[in-house]
Amino acid sequence: MGKAIIFSAPSGAGKTTIVHHLMSLENLHLAFSVSATSRAKRGTEEDGKDYYFYSPQDFLARAKAGEFLEWEEVYKDQYYGTLKAEIERLWAEGKNVIFDVDVQGGMNLKKIFGDQALAIFVQPPSIEALNFRLRNRSTESPEKIAMRIAKAGSEMKYAPKFDVQLLNEKLPVALEEAEKIVGQFLNH
Repeated sequence: MGKAIIFSAPSGAGKTTIVHHLMSLENLHLAFSVSATSRAKRGTEEDGKDYYFYSPQDFLARAKAGEFLEWEEVYKDQYYGTLKAEIERLWAEGKNVIFDVDVQGGMNLKKIFGDQALAIFVQPPSIEALNFRLRNRSTESPEKIAMRIAKAGSEMKYAPKFDVQLLNEKLPVALEEAEKIVGQFLNH
């Protein structure tokens, strides 16, 4: 069985950028765990690559059938979860699984995997910086951004419960630190 690397953060903190960087490093043998969601696709997202996209009804039917390792309703009628079959497939390929999940999902996964997982909380420099990043992304309405900012305040309170808190103030520094932290965990 492989190991699990869990990245969590408020939306806009940079966790996806860090995860993509780490996946480009062949020596880490990482494979991305594609999450399932009931939210609509954004921009150029692809089913099976960015997420497995399901209707809310289909998502809940799969949850009831026990197909998820963990799942939750993050926003009203927007469910996110980790498919058991996805993890089993990646470990069977000899990969270490890397997750890019919201804070609650990260905490749930750490409970499930225990010492087999490293849970990293990507800390934004401030709520103001988060707001700026989300607006610059231009992928969501002002209402959605306000909703994400409101949630970020409560999510940041969970940071101490993670194994590592990684400050993402300057991206090159955060990427280098993430490489070091993940490399040490995988080689230990």
